Amino acid sequence: MRVLFANEADVHALLPMERCVALMRTALVAHARGDALLPLRMVLRPPGVPGVLAVMPGWLGEPAGLGLKVVSVMPGNLGSGFDSHQGVVMLFGAVHGEPLAILDATAITSIRTAAASAVATDALARPDAGDLAILGSGAQARTHLEAMRAVRTVRRVRLWSRTRERAESFARAHAAAAGIAIEVCAGAEDAVRGADLVCTTTASREPVLRGDWVAPGAHVNAVGACFPTHREIDTGLVLRSRFFTDNRESCTHEAGDWLLARAEGAIPETHLLGELGDVLAGGIEGRRSHDDVTVYESLGIAIEDLASAHEIHARALAMGAGTWLEWGGPPSA
Repeated sequence: MRVLFANEADVHALLPMERCVALMRTALVAHARGDALLPLRMVLRPPGVPGVLAVMPGWLGEPAGLGLKVVSVMPGNLGSGFDSHQGVVMLFGAVHGEPLAILDATAITSIRTAAASAVATDALARPDAGDLAILGSGAQARTHLEAMRAVRTVRRVRLWSRTRERAESFARAHAAAAGIAIEVCAGAEDAVRGADLVCTTTASREPVLRGDWVAPGAHVNAVGACFPTHREIDTGLVLRSRFFTDNRESCTHEAGDWLLARAEGAIPETHLLGELGDVLAGGIEGRRSHDDVTVYESLGIAIEDLASAHEIHARALAMGAGTWLEWGGPPSA
C-alpha cells in the first residue's frame, strides 16, 4: 500500500482554483443534504503560546472519504516567512480506514477557503459585481483575487493592508498574473467605498470594515476572523446585511464577527439566515434585491479539506505526481 505525500507546490499544481470552486459547491450542497459529518473543531490553546492547534475531523459521503486536518494558527507569523496556518490534511479510505494521503494544509487552506468564497460570491453577489476591494495582503488575499476572477468579471481591484510596503509588494507581484492593475489604498475605507465585492482576509482582532462604508448591493466575504474574540467586520455591517455562513454550529461558537454583535444585543439569533449550502440547494433565499448587502461568514470546515484532498489524491494517481511511500497493509499493485 502506498501513501501520497504532497507538499505546497504539489498541492498548487494538483488543485487548480476553478476545479476547487466546483468541488466546494458540491461539498457544501452535500452538507446541506445531510451527506456529511462535521463535528465542531477541537482547539488547543497551550499557555504561553501565541496561537492555537486545531483538529478538524470529517466524513463526506460523495466522494466517499474520511479525514482530518491538524493545523496550527499563529497570527504572529506575519513577516516571519511562515504563513499563519501550518499543518497537514490526512485522507483515509472510507471502507478499510487505511491512510491514503498526507498533504500540505497551508496550500489546501488557502485555495479551498478562497474557492468557497467564490461559491458564495456566485450565489449571493449581483451578477454584474466586479469592483473588488481586498483588505489584507497575505496568502488569502492572493487566492481570493484569483477566486473572485473565477466567478465574476473583475473590472477594478483596490487593496489595503496595515503595512503599505506589503500591499505594494503584493500589487507588484500579482497584477500581471491577474491581468489588471491593483490600486494600493492608504486606508481601508478608501479601498471599500463604492466596491461591490469585498474580501476581508486579515488577522485583525478589531474591525477593519465598517458597515457605513459598504455600498448598497455589495457582497462581503468575511474570511480572516476565526476566533470568538476576533472580528474583521463591525456590528453595523452585520446588522444591515443578509448574513450567511458555511456551517451554523461553527458560526455560533467560533465567529467573533457574529458572536460579538450578538453579545452587544444588536441582532437576534434568527439574523443568521442559514448556511451557504442551503442557498445552493434551494432551501433558503439568498439575495432578494439589487440593494441587499450580503455577508458570507467563512469559518472553514473539514469537508472542504476532504473534498480537496480526494481530488489531489485522484489527480496525483492519474498523473504520477507527488511523492509516494510504501506503508503497511496489502502490497501496492
